[in-house]
Amino acid sequence: MNDDRRKLILLLQLAYSGELAAAYAYRGHWKSVRDRHEQASIRNIEDDEWRHRKLVGEMLTSLAAAPNKWRELRATIIGRVLGLLCHVMGWLAPMYGAGRLESRNIREYETAARHARDCDRADLIDCLLEMAEVEWDHEFYFRSRVREHFLGRRLPLWPQPPPKETIRLSFERVPVSVDASNQNGRVGTEPGADRGPRAGSPRGVVDATGS
Repeated sequence: MNDDRRKLILLLQLAYSGELAAAYAYRGHWKSVRDRHEQASIRNIEDDEWRHRKLVGEMLTSLAAAPNKWRELRATIIGRVLGLLCHVMGWLAPMYGAGRLESRNIREYETAARHARDCDRADLIDCLLEMAEVEWDHEFYFRSRVREHFLGRRLPLWPQPPPKETIRLSFERVPVSVDASNQNGRVGTEPGADRGPRAGSPRGVVDATGS
């Protein structure tokens, strides 16, 4: 198996289970906050995670791969536990943890897009980069919320991601691997297929799955 194809499958398996844990955690998160605008924003983020999970699942199928059953079980347990903890951890901790996680998710989808390109799965690239852009929106939202809290302004934040537009620009600057090989099977995702609600556009969780 092409090394980039193998790495892509591993990343997608991580992402598939990670989206499950995040969705369950965000469900508990939005139910734990009192502000109706925050509830709506975090609920939209939960919806984005479920949408991402569906798209990633389709990608795995097209690669003749399947989710990792152990990671699925682990993600379910951790996501539900974190959702419950949101009700007892206060307001700031879930917001901070979610922002930190979303920052990592941006890089993971960018990396997956490069592996897709290097194993000749160009049909996956636009969808992966778009999911990275949605994760950027999520990170922006949670970072903004943390900064509005009087204690959050005193906390050292996770490194700030580069501007959103650099997601595609930096991808285009990375050279293609020489040994890319052709793979069969394509995901039927159109450009813009994941353009759902943007939670971090002017509209909590820690890393639960080890991704």
